[in-house]
Amino acid sequence: MSATLEPVVCCAPLAAPVLREEEAEATAALVRGLADPARVRIVNLLATAGEPVCACNLNDPVGLSQPTVSHHLKKLVDVGLLEREQRGKWAYFSLKRDAVEKLAVVADLKGVCC
Repeated sequence: MSATLEPVVCCAPLAAPVLREEEAEATAALVRGLADPARVRIVNLLATAGEPVCACNLNDPVGLSQPTVSHHLKKLVDVGLLEREQRGKWAYFSLKRDAVEKLAVVADLKGVCC
């Protein structure tokens, strides 16, 4: 019987007084998920769509081939930013509500400097 570790569910705000190692790793993973212009554009398209979008409808707006878009979608799913729903042979993607809220909290630096 093998034990599996629970993933770190929560990131910490960058303005937190102290970040534990696990929080820093989870926050870095989330930010790495967006560390590509194509992935930022995919998130933007999904954020403005209002409903799940078929992967096949992302190639032209992002200007990339289907395999490349699929690669970026997988990265975004892996870091927990997107949900994937299979509908027959097509995969539909949408933003995960909790991930969007988490990202907003992580990036909130209002009132900490300057």
